[in-house]
Amino acid sequence: MQIGELARSAGVPIDTVRYYERSGVLPPPRRRPSGYRNYGAADLARLRFVKRAKALGFTLEEIQDLLALTGRRTRNMAGVKRAATQKLTDVEHRIDELSRIRDGLRTLVAACPGHGDLSQCPILAALSGEGP
Repeated sequence: MQIGELARSAGVPIDTVRYYERSGVLPPPRRRPSGYRNYGAADLARLRFVKRAKALGFTLEEIQDLLALTGRRTRNMAGVKRAATQKLTDVEHRIDELSRIRDGLRTLVAACPGHGDLSQCPILAALSGEGP
């Protein structure tokens, strides 16, 4: 299949396919005599894997590591679980940080009457280091 069909089948833009090729996440495709890229079922499966991993928050570097694990002869899932556990820990830390940010913003929004002179704005005062 050509790049357009691959992209449509995987649900990604063509530019994403090209980017993944340049970054090494997708192997260089076979070329037809005309020079057009030629992809197979394995390329589609790999692209779908990358798309799902990205949706779970894995970086391209982490995805390359996961793909490398799938190609090893030992076929032991410990490395994959370790990578997923680390990603889960990272996501939980981000959620905690976002919760702190949300709580701080809620406090600032609740303290602001939404009218009056800007010099009395508790949000601007807090951002300037003058408030709570």
